[in-house]
Amino acid sequence: MPLSNNVHRWVEIVVHPQSIVHSAVETSDTSVIAQLGWPDMRLPILYSMSWPHRLKVDYGRGIDEKFDLVKLGSMSFKAPDVVKYPCIPLAYEAGRQGGTMTCALNAANEMANELFRDGRFDFFGIPKVIEQTMSAHQKDFKSDPTLEDIIAVDAWARDHVKLEAARLANAPVLL
Repeated sequence: MPLSNNVHRWVEIVVHPQSIVHSAVETSDTSVIAQLGWPDMRLPILYSMSWPHRLKVDYGRGIDEKFDLVKLGSMSFKAPDVVKYPCIPLAYEAGRQGGTMTCALNAANEMANELFRDGRFDFFGIPKVIEQTMSAHQKDFKSDPTLEDIIAVDAWARDHVKLEAARLANAPVLL
C-alpha cells in the first residue's frame, strides 16, 4: 500500500553510546516503537533477514541469559557531530535527492572505505572522495532509475572513487 502524501518519511541519526536501541520508528501519534537488544548487530541483521519470524539463536551469552534493562540502568542519546563525521550531511543530501544518488553514495562509501583500509588515503579522504563522486554524478542523475541504471551507477561510482583517490594521493589510477 503506498504511503499518502502527508506521511513524513525521514531518517534521523542519533548517537546512542550504549548501542542498545538499534532502530526506532515514530508513528503518526508521536509514540516511538524501538527495537532494543544486546549491543551486537547480529540480532538486528538476523531479524531483518528472517522477518516476520523470530529465530532463537545463541549469541555466546548463554541461551537463557535475558536482556536486562534494570542492569543497564540508563540510556543516553545525543545529536551527531557533523563536523567530526562529515559523511552524515552527504548521506542526508543523497536521501533528499533520492533516485540514483543514494546508489552513488553507497557505492562511493563502500569503495572509499575499502581504499582507506588499503592505505590509499587517510581517514579524511573518505568524505572528500564521496562528495566528489556525488558531485560528478549530478550530470547523470536519474530520479526514477531502472535496475540496470542502479547497477551501472554502482559500477561507475566505484571507478570514480578510485580516480578521486588517485588524485588525492597523486598516484596512478588502479582500476
